[in-house]
Amino acid sequence: MPGASNGTPRRSDARANRARILQVAAAELTRCADAPLSAIARKAGVGQGTFYRNFPHREALVLEVYRHEMQQVADAADALLAAREPEQALREWMDRLARFALTKAGLADAIRLVTSTPGAPAKPGPTPVMDAAGVLLRANEEAGTIRPGVTPDDFFLAVAGLWQIDPRENWQPRATRLLDLVMDGLRAGAPGR
Repeated sequence: MPGASNGTPRRSDARANRARILQVAAAELTRCADAPLSAIARKAGVGQGTFYRNFPHREALVLEVYRHEMQQVADAADALLAAREPEQALREWMDRLARFALTKAGLADAIRLVTSTPGAPAKPGPTPVMDAAGVLLRANEEAGTIRPGVTPDDFFLAVAGLWQIDPRENWQPRATRLLDLVMDGLRAGAPGR
């Protein structure tokens, strides 16, 4: 695993510190978009120097947490396809996407805070999640379980309603109903049906 900007490998304790910081930051920033960095460092069990070596400013931390969380959702696609039939893998992945979208609402607020000022870094794109959706859609198309020709763009337009659900309410039943409707639409016209 690459280290800092010089490309040297990170020591295992440095990797563990970074992973702990990301885990704590994801939880804290989800709860409160402007959680103090000192509180995140303290809860992660690292000193200020270690914290700032990994994340020199709030923007770097918030953007890396977002990227890391999106990568976790994306990586789940391959794991699900290895363990499940394509149709079940797609539906379970959709549930993970919903959990990411709705339990990380505070993180979305933190992203908006750090990317909304002039000269701020851009929000990372959804490329890993789009690619994962493409892998799942292709596997289902090849299995004949969904209609042919569905693109990742089509898929995300269909599930965009997830981002309209209020995460402070009991969102799971509503998200499940929405995703079941999307899945039914994907199945309509599938050659294997």
